[in-house]
Amino acid sequence: MTSQITFYLSQILGGNFLSDDGIILGKIKDFLIDQTPLPGQESEPVRPRVVAVKVKKGAQHLILDFSSFEIKKFKRKFRIICLEMHDVTVDSWSNCLWLAENILDKQIVDINGRKLVRVNDIRMVMIPAGTFVIAVDVGVEGMLRRIGLDKPIQATLDTFHVSIPGKFILWDDIEAVDFANASIKLSKSPSKLSALHPSDLADIIEDLDKASRTMVFASLDEEKAADVLEELEPHAQIHIVESLPVEKVADVLEKMPADEVADLLDALNDEKAEELLEEMEKESSEEVRELLEYPDKFVGSLMTTDFYSFSEQMTVADTLLEIRKLQPEPAHISTIIVVDKIERFLSSIALGELVIADPAKKLGEIMKKNAVTIFDDDKIDSLAELVSKYHMPAVPVINKDRQMEGIVVMEDIVDDLLSRRKTR
Repeated sequence: MTSQITFYLSQILGGNFLSDDGIILGKIKDFLIDQTPLPGQESEPVRPRVVAVKVKKGAQHLILDFSSFEIKKFKRKFRIICLEMHDVTVDSWSNCLWLAENILDKQIVDINGRKLVRVNDIRMVMIPAGTFVIAVDVGVEGMLRRIGLDKPIQATLDTFHVSIPGKFILWDDIEAVDFANASIKLSKSPSKLSALHPSDLADIIEDLDKASRTMVFASLDEEKAADVLEELEPHAQIHIVESLPVEKVADVLEKMPADEVADLLDALNDEKAEELLEEMEKESSEEVRELLEYPDKFVGSLMTTDFYSFSEQMTVADTLLEIRKLQPEPAHISTIIVVDKIERFLSSIALGELVIADPAKKLGEIMKKNAVTIFDDDKIDSLAELVSKYHMPAVPVINKDRQMEGIVVMEDIVDDLLSRRKTR
């Protein structure tokens, strides 16, 4: 066997495989790759190795151990030699998939490009250590190769000193998402998709078919799934929520801000929303129920209950230390709330103002007097005017007893204005 032979899946599929003495035994239908990291190399990029081959022998369809196969190049053509035929089962490997059935012509995620692409061909290499997948071909060249026109067209283009554009993506930089076969065993290692920003991942998930959309979302851990669910368009959110088990969805919703959950549940039918609320932890469920009680036109329907309040007697240094201990989400700490001894609202301080303040001073000394607030039962229309006039990153929401109910952040105000403009 040659030390290294590089080939494309399209050059092998449908071809005959032979015995060592040249007798045709059958046709190659597909290759099974194992994506399990080698022992001691769990942190290294996985090199997917061909472990089995699906063949047609007469009327039979068999799955054979690929370790007894060799690929040889002969006069620019490839010959597949089978030294011995050993039947195997897919269950022999814990993390495998078929290349032709599950990757070829399917959509994958280009991790670096943060987009879906179609696989036109698959580049592979056979070396003494085994046969491995190197990259996927998503360019025009791969498409032409599949139909046998790459060489004739390139010969014509050579006259004009032009090459067929080729585009390859290394296997390390892709994530397979378009699974047509429900029996595929997904990787037990962290998904490469988890490295993407939630908004990028949401865009990708929205472009998938419904089955793949649900499968990809279900593969995410709860924290990532919560971030992605927030970024999805309402129609995709509803599909995800209705497609997954109630227990799984409830666990994800508990990781989301209560106002985002309330908006999502408000778009579901009452029976489904109540089912999810019953499954959620009591504290999280009660927060969401309180927000759902506000009619859409009131400020309370737009606020979040994720805010941080501190006593006016605390120093700036102690406040910053406490914030570090709490480790809040950055989006929830753009503004802190200052309260008196009986937890009544006194003022709000932007995080930037807090950071540059004298560490020894008390919050009561640096806060603005007569701070701007809004009542939870005020009309939403009044929010935009407040933010524009006072340049506030977040507006504290209080009740008639000056107790804090929540805050409305700039992002939610903008989203509300845009959504209303779309419906006009």
